[in-house]
Amino acid sequence: MANAVVVARHLGAVLVLPDIRGNNIGDTRYFQEIYDLEKFMKSVDGVVEVTKSYPDELVAETLDVVRVPNRVTEDHIGEHIEPIFRKKGSLRLATYFPTMNMKKTKENKGLDSVVCLAMYETLKLQPEVHEVVDSMVEKLRTLSRKSDGQFIAVDLRIEMLEKKGCQGSGGSGKKRCYNAQEIGIFLRNIGFDRETTIYLTQSRWHKSLDALKKIFPKTYTKEGIMPVDKKEKFLNLGSSELEKALDFSICSQSDVFVPAISGLFYANVVGKRIESGRTQILVPGKVTSSSSVADFISPYISKKNHMAYSCFC
Repeated sequence: MANAVVVARHLGAVLVLPDIRGNNIGDTRYFQEIYDLEKFMKSVDGVVEVTKSYPDELVAETLDVVRVPNRVTEDHIGEHIEPIFRKKGSLRLATYFPTMNMKKTKENKGLDSVVCLAMYETLKLQPEVHEVVDSMVEKLRTLSRKSDGQFIAVDLRIEMLEKKGCQGSGGSGKKRCYNAQEIGIFLRNIGFDRETTIYLTQSRWHKSLDALKKIFPKTYTKEGIMPVDKKEKFLNLGSSELEKALDFSICSQSDVFVPAISGLFYANVVGKRIESGRTQILVPGKVTSSSSVADFISPYISKKNHMAYSCFC
């Protein structure tokens, strides 16, 4: 969405409100099923013109699809996108994510405020989804009474771990992903108490999570803390985008966030957490006798990193 707003702003184009599409066939949601439509419209008012429905004159057309890198620059728009737009009049954008680079770029200074707005101010959960998030966070804090209501959110999804295979990336002690047992050992070794409450982004319990629960008995998946009357809607096949919205919000609000998987979700949560001042983000690694919690703070939490979201919106 941030890319779409930035490109439309640069081109002076009308932005057609998109559907939210998941990775699986048929996993498509209307924008307003997940996000607050009126909030979005008000946020971009005066920045870009938005239409809620697909223009009739474009229904029968097959639009050119233009691949756009995440955090697109003005130079890229001018060189690769604008010529096509001026020639065709309309186009469809497809964002891809070549890197997780979250630093500001010199080429994008003119659009930084628009990027900041689009990434962190326009997308707010619609009321029902927001209510479910609040309920889940409240339950997690209730379960965390012995630790002053504090809980850890861990981005750990079995299907992603299986795809990546949790292969090491060198001799630095860092890996691309960590399984449940490794996360449990890491958190225990850096000093978290056995009674610590842990939220996992995994939808339902899987036997591979048992090793983590042995170390931290108060470990829960979404199914474990979601209101019973909401499970059918939010955890059924075709609800992956709803789940991602829930996870993003909960991981952004937790007292500590631990990414068991390196990727775009991690980068986006980091941005939201820094914006709200929640900088306790721990990246798993090998713990030695001389290690401290500070050794595992996310590298994105650095004064040397000029983050995109450090701009003033």
